[in-house]
Amino acid sequence: MASRLWPLLVLCFVVVLTGAGTVAAQSGPEQVVRVEPVVREGELYIDADVEFEVTSELRTAAQKGVPVYFSADLKITSQRWWWFDQTLVDQQTTWRIVYNALTRQWRVGTGELSIPVSSFDDALSFVHNIRGWAVADVNDLDVDQRYQGRLRVRLDTSRLPRPFQIDAYNSSAWSIATPWKDFQFSISADDHQPS
Repeated sequence: MASRLWPLLVLCFVVVLTGAGTVAAQSGPEQVVRVEPVVREGELYIDADVEFEVTSELRTAAQKGVPVYFSADLKITSQRWWWFDQTLVDQQTTWRIVYNALTRQWRVGTGELSIPVSSFDDALSFVHNIRGWAVADVNDLDVDQRYQGRLRVRLDTSRLPRPFQIDAYNSSAWSIATPWKDFQFSISADDHQPS
């Protein structure tokens, strides 16, 4: 009797493992693909490319006028052999995407500024393609020092209206977040501006 159950148990085990692999492969296309620190006019800027999928539930809520917020978190540190690493930059920028049903217009912006765009996907392109995010004055950074950075992008559910915060807490459809992307860079003498 036990010898007949073994093949059945092995088959069940393989099915469970295969199903778990499929779930893992479907969830998790979120990632920061590229981070490029750029120096222009005495400022350190961050350019980055991010990949993530938006669920139909989130898209539907946005089309009904629920403001959607995406935040990028950035940390830049320098190593110190005698003490803990020194944090030089710990910043966040947030994009607000909202649809006005009366004017039938999408808007995307950071802070107080927002611009009209033609679609939800066009608004998301600002989050997918981060450009010109000013994060530090170059004169605050040392020449030829190796700096470590980390960047992630996430759906900021804490800014949603209260009923949607509860939904976001209970539903994986609202849990969009990339893992941290590590990068390194240094500043050359040519990048420093005369004081």
